[in-house]
This record gives sequence, structure tokens and C-alpha cells, in this order.
Amino acid sequence: MSWLDIGPVDQIPLRGARVVKTRVGCVALFRTAVDEVFATSDRCPHKGGPLSEGIVHGRAVTCPLHNWVFSLETGQAQGADEGSIDTYAVRVEGGKILLDTSRFEAVAAA
Repeated sequence: MSWLDIGPVDQIPLRGARVVKTRVGCVALFRTAVDEVFATSDRCPHKGGPLSEGIVHGRAVTCPLHNWVFSLETGQAQGADEGSIDTYAVRVEGGKILLDTSRFEAVAAA
């Protein structure tokens, strides 16, 4: 794994998000109310809504356009909705968010 320092975790508000531009598109970093951090693609597969502008609740995010709900852990749509979003490995170490970039590098090499 290749880890990229994104910055301090406290730059993302609780139940908020931040967007990072990568080779595979925008990645949304979410911080839950209990201080967990998750990384997913920023686009809803339904209508392309910016998930980083959605509502974070528990370990899920609701798309701001059409209320589809996605698990931040698995990327799977919840409830009656079908589809999924990409998820990426992320960890917090010493108060800093580290994003695994190995999937981005594999896309660039292809």
C-alpha cells in the first residue's frame, strides 16, 4: 500500500466531508459523528450527485439529489436502491488522514 497524507482529521467537521482530486476522479473523505473516517467516490451512480454534499448519518451518506443512501464501509446502496460506489482504504494516524493511493497508481499504469 502507498499512503498519501491528506491532512489533519480535524479539517473535516464531524458528519462532514472533504473532496480530494485523484487520477480516478474525485474522492470524498467522510468523518462520522463518532470520529471514524471513510473514503469513497464522490459521485452517486444514479444521477451523479456530489456525495460530499450529502448528509452523513451513522456509517452512511445520503445523496443530496435523490436521497439514495450508501454504506461508507462497503459502498453498497441501502434499502430499495441498487448500485454501489467505490470505496478506498483510509486510516488516521497521529491525527492525520492517510489515503491508500495504490488503486490510483494501478489505473494510471494501465
